[in-house]
Amino acid sequence: MPEIAVLTPDPADQSYASHWPGVLARLEQALAYAGVRLVPLPWTEQISHPARLNTFPLVLPVVVWGYHRDHVRWLEACAAWTVAGAPLANPASVLAWNSDKTYLRRLCERGVPIPETRWLDHLTTEDVIAAAERWGEVVVKPVVSGGAWRTQRLKAGAPVADLPDTPAMVQPFLPAIEVEGELSLLHFGGRFSHAVRKTAARGDFRIQEQFGGRYDPEAKPPAAALEVAAAALAAVEEPLLYARVDLVRDPAGQFRLMELELIEPDFYLSCDPRAGAGFAEAVRARLG
Repeated sequence: MPEIAVLTPDPADQSYASHWPGVLARLEQALAYAGVRLVPLPWTEQISHPARLNTFPLVLPVVVWGYHRDHVRWLEACAAWTVAGAPLANPASVLAWNSDKTYLRRLCERGVPIPETRWLDHLTTEDVIAAAERWGEVVVKPVVSGGAWRTQRLKAGAPVADLPDTPAMVQPFLPAIEVEGELSLLHFGGRFSHAVRKTAARGDFRIQEQFGGRYDPEAKPPAAALEVAAAALAAVEEPLLYARVDLVRDPAGQFRLMELELIEPDFYLSCDPRAGAGFAEAVRARLG
């Protein structure tokens, strides 16, 4: 049985300790059916001696949860893996640029629809107040973040506090997130696999499971959503083994790209009718 590596969180970061082992277990089960065994390795231990990764035919960085809390070291890791020629899928170059949400601006320039966004290197209270007055309600988050980390929803006239002290983005709040939630489209080996509808707990806007979010299979995603996902993936030049495309409708009913997750997305295999078989097939194909 061939062995491939999977990068896991920094052992010192216990933020997601109750969640990521379950995700890893689902990946292990899916790949076991394809005759592949996973070898977990903390990503933070593969920087000084990245050559260890070259002992594997493939390295999956799909469980590096929490990397956004240590972004400088993450970029150092990506650079080290690039120099070492480590067989990462997705490529280390993708892992670097996809860790900063300003990539959405570049995708927008290539014709991919995203929500209207203000990009600010130095976010101020005045910036947020002005945006809230313009849009009525806004979402503020650092450009380097994950799992709704340091993300705020603010209405016009509401007090503003605890703003990120790093480059940030401000977007209008899209009411559809409360009505129909966020739609995630999973792709493996360039092929659409399955879709998941993610809805927030009552009174919240964060759809992540740790905040009470609910995930349900979406048997037939709208054609318009698939078209936006295809456009987003076509805008990426590097070869991708996996991708998760997160979409929300704007007030006009058009799907907007919220995230193109190419580093450590949860594949929601419990909602996959094939239980991860598509991912396993893509891995086997990559192994040749």
